Amino acid sequence: MQCMAAWEVANTMRTAERWGMFELALEGPSGGNPFAGVVLGAQFAYRNRVLYADGFYDGEGTYHVRFMPDTVGEWRYVTQSNCPALDGQEGTFACVEAAPGNHGPVRVHNTYHFAYEDGIPFLPIGTTCYAWVHQGNTLEEQTLETLRRSPFNKLRMCVFPKHYTYNENEPLFYPFERTEAGGWDFNRFNPAFFRHLERRLGQLLELGVEADLILFHPYDRWGFSNMGAEADDRYLRYVVARFSVYRNVWWSLANEYDLMTGKTMGDWDRFFRIIQEHDPHGHLRSVHNCHQFYDHARPWVTHCSIQHSDLGRTSEWRKMYRKPVVVDECCYEGNIEENWGNIPAQELVHRFWLGTVGGGYVGHGETYRHPEDVLWWSKGGVLHGQSPERIAFLRDILAQGPAGGLDPLIDTWREKAVGRAGAYYLFYFGVHQPAEHTFDLPEGSRYRVEVIDTWGMTVTPLEETFEGRFKVPLPGRPYCAVRLRRAE
Repeated sequence: MQCMAAWEVANTMRTAERWGMFELALEGPSGGNPFAGVVLGAQFAYRNRVLYADGFYDGEGTYHVRFMPDTVGEWRYVTQSNCPALDGQEGTFACVEAAPGNHGPVRVHNTYHFAYEDGIPFLPIGTTCYAWVHQGNTLEEQTLETLRRSPFNKLRMCVFPKHYTYNENEPLFYPFERTEAGGWDFNRFNPAFFRHLERRLGQLLELGVEADLILFHPYDRWGFSNMGAEADDRYLRYVVARFSVYRNVWWSLANEYDLMTGKTMGDWDRFFRIIQEHDPHGHLRSVHNCHQFYDHARPWVTHCSIQHSDLGRTSEWRKMYRKPVVVDECCYEGNIEENWGNIPAQELVHRFWLGTVGGGYVGHGETYRHPEDVLWWSKGGVLHGQSPERIAFLRDILAQGPAGGLDPLIDTWREKAVGRAGAYYLFYFGVHQPAEHTFDLPEGSRYRVEVIDTWGMTVTPLEETFEGRFKVPLPGRPYCAVRLRRAE
């Protein structure tokens, strides 16, 4: 589906579904530099509630203001601009009920978890394809088809092209126009670049995949990581104006922000505030580290986005920041030379389960060598590893759990378990392989017991129910879990 066509229909009929897309397309001046010289936005009002959305220039004398209504009923709008031709245009549109499958944007829920705005739980099972939108149509469409058949409902992806090992090709589009001298004019965006990216965002939306948009990164040969403060800020406002209308967008300020030595901690604080102030729809906001964590406790951070290989610390990070913990990078299944990209599938699945019993969420990545350097982690394409189907199995286990999310209940040298006290327990034994285990739960409730083989992807229920202190036979091999649910 071409998203622009959908917006044009909505604009013509003056309707938009709840958490859908309403767009104003306006004709204005094209002389000079409208990207830098023309200020445009609109107030959107429902009864006494007023929200403001920035507009943007899309080239060839066309300007847009986009808005995602969140309440059914009649909305009023009026444009505001320093250009008389764009100022003071007003009208109304009707926000209708959301279509099936439209649950709204994802929000933080129950302190440590996520849910769509309509209350449906969201369990982030993410993957990483940093530069997939910069590879050309054939490979990009293949990536989308792979995602359609995968368990992943969140995708970490860069706005800017990326220069790194296994990813040294030129992108299809560039975000800025060239200067006469051949450099980049950071005052002039290239609308074709952003139209291409928003088309892909729309396709991810149709697949039910959240787009975790990485706004900056250090792996750059074009100069986009060192544009200067004024250009950085203008870029952020432009991206928010264009993309915040997508309900599936999350803002990730950077991949490995602490490697971008040209930016200070004050710069990152400012970036967060710009996004928070200019996004009328309040999408999720995070930043990803290499060595040094950003202070996730700061009020403009909605959740922790963490790179770390020790998933046993997940519950510690929850306690430290009191926010959802997403370990987006814990090393990748693969066989490349770099150690961060050559762990076996068993180890990646093990880390997923460790993060789960720590009360957090974990991200996937794959880095198997390829004769044309088409690695999933960088360029997308197809998946080759053994972890995705086991991650899908874990996703099913999680979906069958309590709607409010799983919180740590037991964290000792001998046992790790999450769940809801007195109702649901999920134990994981990791690399240990006991042939039996003694559970000690409060008296007064009986539990059904299921033994889970996380690698073999089997769930074996025991016939009897149990209460208080009891012993359960186990397979005597690693990567097993036990689920206990209170018997009705």
